Amino acid sequence: MDTPFTRLAELCKALEATTKRTEKTRLISEFLFGLEPNEIAPAVLLIVGQIFPEFDPRTLEIGWSTMKRVLEKGKQTTLLRHQLSIRRVYSTLSEIAMTQGSRSRKLKERLLVGLISDASRDEVEILVRIIFGEMRIGVNEGVMLDALAETSGAPVPVVRRALMLTGNLGEVALVTIIQGEKGLEGIKPELFVPLKPMLAENADNPEEAIREHGGRTVFEYKFDGARVQIHRLGDEVRVYSRRLSDVTESIPDVVNLVQKFLPRVGIIVEGEITAVGSGGKPLPFQDLMRRFTRVTDVQKAAEQIPLSLHLFDILYLDGVLLIDEPYETRWAILSKITPKEILAERTVTNNPKEAAAFLKAAMKAGHEGLVAKRLDSHYNPGARGKDWLKLKPAETMDLVIVAADWGSGRRRGWLSNYHLAARDGDEWNVVGKTFKGLTDEEFRWMTKRLQAIKVGETDYTVSVRPEIVVEVTFNEVQHSPHYKSGFALRFARITRIRDDKESRDAETLDKIRVLYKKQFRVKDRL
Repeated sequence: MDTPFTRLAELCKALEATTKRTEKTRLISEFLFGLEPNEIAPAVLLIVGQIFPEFDPRTLEIGWSTMKRVLEKGKQTTLLRHQLSIRRVYSTLSEIAMTQGSRSRKLKERLLVGLISDASRDEVEILVRIIFGEMRIGVNEGVMLDALAETSGAPVPVVRRALMLTGNLGEVALVTIIQGEKGLEGIKPELFVPLKPMLAENADNPEEAIREHGGRTVFEYKFDGARVQIHRLGDEVRVYSRRLSDVTESIPDVVNLVQKFLPRVGIIVEGEITAVGSGGKPLPFQDLMRRFTRVTDVQKAAEQIPLSLHLFDILYLDGVLLIDEPYETRWAILSKITPKEILAERTVTNNPKEAAAFLKAAMKAGHEGLVAKRLDSHYNPGARGKDWLKLKPAETMDLVIVAADWGSGRRRGWLSNYHLAARDGDEWNVVGKTFKGLTDEEFRWMTKRLQAIKVGETDYTVSVRPEIVVEVTFNEVQHSPHYKSGFALRFARITRIRDDKESRDAETLDKIRVLYKKQFRVKDRL
């Protein structure tokens, strides 16, 4: 018998009502235990606010204007309601995502009206949250993995590893609950299903990295580019972005390099793609993104913005998974089957001065910095830790907050996305936004402080007097048509609230213009 969707809605309300992680895992575990096997994967994805696995390119493409029309039509409901089930909700949302063509908008709307018309008020609320990716019930992948482990008795690390190998939370949930630990251990990565990338912590300097890695480590260039995972078997090549999106069709020149240089036997490698200017130096990151998002005139774009490939890891070769091999072994395998011209620049050293010189060379070549990798480290998909450490010298400037957006999810109830502005004569021009860098206590303080100096407000944004100065780190100034200033800071992060400074002490737009031009000493322009 199909499980009513109202039960999932009730669960979500109960999860939202508690902040205790153990209580959340208990509630989820009890709920999953009562589901039919064919309901487990859909339910788990819906609870965490997903509809499809991360690597699945399907999207609903439903905007707020469409949803408002649907909600209005849903009020004019029929006298006879048909109870929603979890499977019906999931299959209808999947059908909406698959709907294409000239009449797709009307068909999507009709399918959605069918759901809303049969939904209760609480079910409508949860449906809207799912559709717009705003569940805000405190259940992320980590909480769900804990709940799956509690339901099945399988160790959490085994459940987590299965997810990192497949990227499919729904599939992992089904295997965990039905087959347990033995089934999870049988999960293997598949070619053309991307693994989650291993991530790095930050390090302040080469000395810290060398010390953390036992006195000797490898330093690689941290390219100012886009990380990719490349799969090949025979003539088939697929390239996936850091977010597991398939970008193959946008970068045929990279595909050609792979077909030319990598073996056909079945291989998964990782690397970085950079855009290259006419002078042979890297182009700014935003120029590279123009290639990654290109779906028309791809060949013309490839001629205008050529790409360079830098490989730094191998995860799979000819049926053998290599992620449990030490980094040093993986590099030896990669370097044997890959020409040097497409390998990442690297050096192995125990000497901080040598590492500092290598960092300087990376920056001079137009890249972001270095990544230090422990020589005996395994590849842990999706994990962030100190086995990999990134060193990125960042610029710092003092800016003023002129507005802030209300947060969502964990930051709900706080003004926590800050509009950062620089002085331009008598005006303040925004050069970026950020929600990164503050503690919860600082978010609370900032919300009260901003409300006290409010000069205007919309549903989402509070405008304030330009009084609060913050120290902001960033690693690049980009051209931006979205801001009146013409500039945007990449990877902006608040490092300090400068109570000791007044707005007149903040940075000027002229300084930002100078920094933007200075970047092209080591980068090319289009």
